[in-house]
Amino acid sequence: MELTEKENASDIKYMKEAMKQARKAYETGEVPIGCVIVETATGRIVGRGYNRRNTDKTTLAHAEITAIKKASKALGDWRLEGCTIYITLEPCPMCAGAIVQARVDRCVFAAPSDKAGCAGSVVNLLNEKSFNHQVEITRGIMEEESQALIKRFFKELRERI
Repeated sequence: MELTEKENASDIKYMKEAMKQARKAYETGEVPIGCVIVETATGRIVGRGYNRRNTDKTTLAHAEITAIKKASKALGDWRLEGCTIYITLEPCPMCAGAIVQARVDRCVFAAPSDKAGCAGSVVNLLNEKSFNHQVEITRGIMEEESQALIKRFFKELRERI
C-alpha cells in the first residue's frame, strides 16, 4: 500500500515520539525499543512505553505491552480500534498477539527483527487470516535510525563485558 505524503509525514512524526521512548530505554541500560499509540482520528498519543524488562524483572515489560495498558486506560476500553501503534522494532510474538487482541487498526514499525519479528520477518501474526482481526502493517519508517541505536547499544554492551 502506497502512503500519501501526509500519511508519511504523520508516520515520521509519531515514529520520532517512539524513538524518544527508545532513547529512554537506552539511557536506563535497556534494549532501546520504544512505542507510542495514537488515536487516529484526533492524532492524540494515548499510550507510551519503552522496554523495561531488566528494570522491572519481567518478560512482560515490553514497550508495546506498556503502551497498550496506558492506551486502554486513557480510552477506557481494552479495544484500541481506531488506533495506530508505532514501534521502533518489529513486534515479537507476545506483542503481536497483544496488538491483535487489542484490535489495533494499524502497526507501523521501524526496524525488522530477523530473530523474533511477527509482522512478516519470521512469521506474520498481525495478518493471520485464522484470527478474527488483522492489522494493517507499514514497515521501515525511520528504520536506519532505529537500527543504529540498537547496534550502538549492543556494541557498548559487548565492550562492557
